[in-house]
Order: sequence, then C-alpha cells, then structure tokens
Amino acid sequence: MQQSKTLEMWVGAFVALGVVALFFLAMKVSNLSDYQGDGGYLLKARFDNIGSLKVRAPVSMAGVRIGRVSAIGFDKQRFQAVVEMHIEPQFDSLPEDTSAKILTAGLLGEQYIALEAGGTDEVLKDGSEIELTQSSLVLEEVISKFLYSKAEGSEKKDDASDEKASDGK
Repeated sequence: MQQSKTLEMWVGAFVALGVVALFFLAMKVSNLSDYQGDGGYLLKARFDNIGSLKVRAPVSMAGVRIGRVSAIGFDKQRFQAVVEMHIEPQFDSLPEDTSAKILTAGLLGEQYIALEAGGTDEVLKDGSEIELTQSSLVLEEVISKFLYSKAEGSEKKDDASDEKASDGK
C-alpha cells in the first residue's frame, strides 16, 4: 500500500513537471515570454501594405533583434497602415534617415520589420516617425505580374509573326 502511494506521488510530480514544461514551451514559441520593460522608445512607420505582419513581430537591424512591433493601426486620412515599434533602450542612436521594410523570414515564415541605418548625425527620438518605408511583398501580386508580362510578351510575338506573314504576300 505504501509503495503504491509513493508511486502515485512520483507520477503526479512527473505530470506536473510536464505541464510546466509545456507551458514554458508555449510561451517561448508565442514570443509572450519576452519582457518589455519600461525602458526603450516607440517609433512609427507608415506602409501601404503590411501583408501578414502581426503585433509582437520582431524588429531587426543587421539581423539582430532590436525591438518588437507593439501596435498596428490604420490612418483613415492617408489610407495607410501605421505600425508602432518598441525599440530596446540600448539602440537609442538610430539615424533620423533610417529606412524600414517588411520582410519574410524564409519562404513561408513570419514577417518582420528590417531597419537600415541612414547616414545623418541626427537620431530618432521617442515618438519619431520613419519616413522611408517599403511595404510587404505580396506573393500573389508578383505571380500575377509575371504571368501578365509573359502573356503580353506572347501577344507581341504573335503580332510580329502576323506582320511577317502579311509582308510575304
């Protein structure tokens, strides 16, 4: 009897440990475990199309994560998406002419914002807006442009062969 109680206690402890491990794994995968302290500052950027960019997406510079997307909104006057980014305090010397673009990690990965430093001596401050932006590349638009250009090219070839046939008569 005593042995079965001890076994049940060990099984219960093992199950509890497994639940705690799954909880921490879920927090890590969802990026909810990253603590954003009171430090740092906010930057804004406007994009024509943000694709599938989400709140808490990484903001990186030269491949190093320097912050996260903190909010996404819509400007009714300019009809653009407004993205707010929380930048960590140690990266407080970004040049004023820094540019932002939305990229995709891998072929089908999550989208993130990549910043490229400019060359001015003035730095971005809390609440500053990044003026130079490049919207997300939408795969469907690229494919349709490619197919349209191919169809247009074949029409020109057909027109050229029609002209040669009529000149030969």
